[in-house]
Amino acid sequence: MTRAEQPLPRQGPRPLPLHLSAALTTWTTSAAAWPLWKNGWLPSNPQAAEAADRLKAELAEADPDAFNAALQRTLIQRQRELLDGIQAYRHHPYRRDVADPPAIWRDGTTRLLDYGAVPGGPGPDAPVVLAVPSLINRAYILDLKADTSLLRWLAASGLRPLLVDWDAPGEAERGFDLTAYIAGRLDGAFEAARAAAGTQPVAVLGYCMGGLLALALAQRRPRDVSALALLATPWDFQATNPGQARLAAQAGSALAPLMRAVGQLPTDVVQSFFAGLDPMTAARKFTAFARMADGERVERFVAVEDWLNDGVPLAGPVARECLHDWYGANAPVRGAWRVAGRPVDPAGVRCPAFAMVPQADRIVPPESTRALTHRLPRVQVEAPKLGHIGMVTSSRAARTAWPPLVTWLRTTLAA
Repeated sequence: MTRAEQPLPRQGPRPLPLHLSAALTTWTTSAAAWPLWKNGWLPSNPQAAEAADRLKAELAEADPDAFNAALQRTLIQRQRELLDGIQAYRHHPYRRDVADPPAIWRDGTTRLLDYGAVPGGPGPDAPVVLAVPSLINRAYILDLKADTSLLRWLAASGLRPLLVDWDAPGEAERGFDLTAYIAGRLDGAFEAARAAAGTQPVAVLGYCMGGLLALALAQRRPRDVSALALLATPWDFQATNPGQARLAAQAGSALAPLMRAVGQLPTDVVQSFFAGLDPMTAARKFTAFARMADGERVERFVAVEDWLNDGVPLAGPVARECLHDWYGANAPVRGAWRVAGRPVDPAGVRCPAFAMVPQADRIVPPESTRALTHRLPRVQVEAPKLGHIGMVTSSRAARTAWPPLVTWLRTTLAA
């Protein structure tokens, strides 16, 4: 491959200045604060009090100059590993080469992809599962790689997944609120799915934010949705950190002029909100990546990071509803979230439901999802020891999380 033919280096992790400044600030202040903490002038986390007391006792006997020199060497090494990890990621040769299946329906920027038509798929007569991803990230997280694809795995199991691919908001979609997406665009996709299913029942599967959209659809179409599967779907947005949720709402208010001007919440701003959940996530990930031996694990890491950095803007009205109503006012759990004027109430869902609550989810805390499962009348709950993204991309997912899902779908749709 000539230099001209080589792929351009990646620009992630996005937003790169935020990730770098978070790591450098944390490390620099840690180095400056340790003498104060050692002498008891700074409080430690009460949950780590016992370990902190042991460390203080050990530091009391350490030579301050020697310890400080060792600390500086450690911090420099971490900075070097972080930069090495980012460079290794940005220049890695992997590029996603999975071809999309045919689209059987389109409306604006939204299309419906038929995974029943992929090689090894079940064909057009299999039970249909309408898969609804989040509006915030690209839909292909459910079809990341040929060998890491929940949708292709479902297709190989005898189901016919139809994926709603929202894409980035176009000129029309920039004015959409959640009602426009659910009662308009998603309802149209569901009608296309019903037509494709013929006389077969149709299940709806929602991932993350897509689960909230799927839930609202199931309540709107009680006679048509035969089964509802919800994967890591939030409901109580203040279940674990109400202060952080209200801060997100305040940030949304501050960003209102920007959203009015451009019609959307830009991708890097959306990514900044996720980074705020744990500012050191990128530093830990890429420091660990610098130490990884090449192989499938490395390629999977790059594939997931490519997806994360391939985010899409969020339509302005949707962003305002999510930040103000969901996070700030906690409208869903209070019964105040409305779609087309009607409150969305899980208790009103008539069909059987399946909820996957990943135990290691740092994006949607399990407590947030459990608040939803407690409201669903008929629900089977699975709690795999996986994270939010690992639930649909890790090698363990196909062994632990996906089998109970496909068993439930096939059993429920055959009933």
